Amino acid sequence: MAGAAAVARTAFGGALKQARGLHGMSQLTLALEAGVSARHVSFIESGRSQPSRPMVLRLAEALELPLRESNMLLNAAGYAAHYRERGLEDADLAPARRILEMMLERHDPYPALVFNRHWDLVMANMGAANLTRLLDLPLLDGPANLLRLMLHPDLLKPYIEDWQAVARDLVLRARREAEPGDETAQRLLDEVLAYPGIPEDWRNPVLGPAIEPFLTVTFNAAGRRLSWVTTLTTFGTPQDITLQELRIESFYPADEATQKAAEEMAEEF
Repeated sequence: MAGAAAVARTAFGGALKQARGLHGMSQLTLALEAGVSARHVSFIESGRSQPSRPMVLRLAEALELPLRESNMLLNAAGYAAHYRERGLEDADLAPARRILEMMLERHDPYPALVFNRHWDLVMANMGAANLTRLLDLPLLDGPANLLRLMLHPDLLKPYIEDWQAVARDLVLRARREAEPGDETAQRLLDEVLAYPGIPEDWRNPVLGPAIEPFLTVTFNAAGRRLSWVTTLTTFGTPQDITLQELRIESFYPADEATQKAAEEMAEEF
C-alpha cells in the first residue's frame, strides 16, 4: 500500500507540473488562484505531500482544466473520476438534448451543426441538410467528420471559394482545441494533413496577422453563391464531459443574396 501511495504521489506531481506548464502558470500563480501557499504546491509537485481529493479539484479549477483533464488529474492522484461522461442519448441528458434541438430548429432556414471534440457531426438542422443537398456530396462511411469534410480534396473543397483561408483556420483551431495526450485527435490531424493538396507548412502552422475581422465561408454550387459567417456556442455550466465538449456552429448569411437563397432552398427542399 505504501508503494502504491508513493507511485500516486509521483504520478500526480508530474501530471500537475505538466498541466501547469501547458497552461502557462507558475507555482506561485497557481497557489494564489487555488488559495494555498506556494510551498504547498511545491511539496505536492515534488511528491513530498499527497493532496486530498478536494485539493485536486481545487487545483484543477484554478488551472481552468476541462472536465476530462480534471478527471485525469484525479486518477493520477489515485482518486476516482468526479465527472461523468454520458452519451447524448442518456436519459439524464434529455433536457440538454431538447435545448440543442430547440436551438437547431429555431436557426432554420440557416445551417446549424452540433459536433463533438473529435469533430464528428452529432446533430444538424434542416438548413444544414438543405446545404448538403445543394452540394450533392457523396455518401460517407460512418459519421460525418467536419475536418475530413473540409480538408478532403473530393468533398467540400471544390465548392468553397476561399478554401485555403478557411481550411487553414480550421486546422489551427483543431490544434488549439486538441487536449494534451488525446491520441484520437492527433491521429485525425495526421490523417487530414496527409490528404493531397494540403500545404506542407500546415503541419506546423504559424499564426499570421489577421487582415479581416472575421472569415466568411463562401460556397459556390448549382448556380448559387452562399456566403456565411459562423458563430460557436457551448454550454455555459456543464457538469458532464459530453456536454462540455459539444460545439454548436451556427451559420449566418453574410449578405442579402445568401439570406434570400437560404429561404428559397427551404421551400424547394
